[in-house]
Amino acid sequence: MSSTNELNQRLNEAQQILGALGQTDVDLGGVTTYRVGGKTALFVKASSEDDLQKIAEVRLRTGLPVLVIGKGSNLLVADQGFPGLTVALGKEFEGMEIDARGGRINVGGNAALPVVARKTVAEELAGFEWAVGVPGSIGGAVRMNAGGHGGDMAASVESVRIFDLEKSAYEIRVLSELAFGYRQSRIQPSEIVLGATLKLAFGERSAGEELLTEIVQWRRENQPGGQNAGSVFVNPDGESAGSLIEKLGLKGLRVGSASVSDKHANFFQVDPGGSANDVNELMNQVAHRVYAEAGVSLKTEIQRVGF
Repeated sequence: MSSTNELNQRLNEAQQILGALGQTDVDLGGVTTYRVGGKTALFVKASSEDDLQKIAEVRLRTGLPVLVIGKGSNLLVADQGFPGLTVALGKEFEGMEIDARGGRINVGGNAALPVVARKTVAEELAGFEWAVGVPGSIGGAVRMNAGGHGGDMAASVESVRIFDLEKSAYEIRVLSELAFGYRQSRIQPSEIVLGATLKLAFGERSAGEELLTEIVQWRRENQPGGQNAGSVFVNPDGESAGSLIEKLGLKGLRVGSASVSDKHANFFQVDPGGSANDVNELMNQVAHRVYAEAGVSLKTEIQRVGF
């Protein structure tokens, strides 16, 4: 039996399990901030815990590869797409309960970081303002310990609630079990962050709003717009990736439809209607040049799928 026939059989079995929940040939590139890339064979937007159980059953019975995505802000999907099941959380996982007196927030895994940042400031809580300029979700931010402007998730997370697709089981993990590091955590690819409890400091609303404005303004002045996914490479010890790339004169370097930003060298932009494969090749070329000429091995923050 050919690998194509085998894949089609597995996809058919998965579709039977998912029923109307499973969508076919969804443009996966379109849900990323790069806005380029191919389709996913199957797509599910989970709206309930029953949906999650069905997805776990698909993984167990078919062995299909499963990709969990948030807001698509750190994701690059190959032009040829992803031949498996892509899972995203629905609006039902965007809820937020704020205990302003206790300084705690229970927030869904699909809640947008800028929304959480602004709502916490409105409740006179401090410490999450950094997130106002990050176009990701709480779940994705936990997975990669997102941060900026002197803050990160590790500074606020008390615990997270996870659904493990391999075990078809729920789990609560406290901060010490998450092993947060610079742009990393112990969250596995098969684990979906359904929600988190954050502990923040008390602050004044006016001071918080002023800081939000400063952060938004700084990003507008120092980072490019257009189709990009934020910082491409993790900063190596003792230096910023952007500075390394700029020192080598790589601003403006172009591969097909993708280019290194003239505004910030650690941001790669892609033309409307461009190619994800061009972006991937640009990442490879820049990383090769930095290693060859500066002796530094760069690690990408971007999750690359299908390459």
